[in-house]
Amino acid sequence: MVRKKHGIIIETPTEARQAEPGPSILWLLLISQSVAVIAMAVVWFGFFRT
Repeated sequence: MVRKKHGIIIETPTEARQAEPGPSILWLLLISQSVAVIAMAVVWFGFFRT
């Protein structure tokens, strides 16, 4: 809960971030990195391997 002390808003780090850190960010990073690796493999096999 947001508190005021001498006119200054005091928040916890979670409140300041405005969101709960969760596993959805981890999954987003893992999936996007996997897609990037697969795309680079397709490019390498398609253009540089002859």
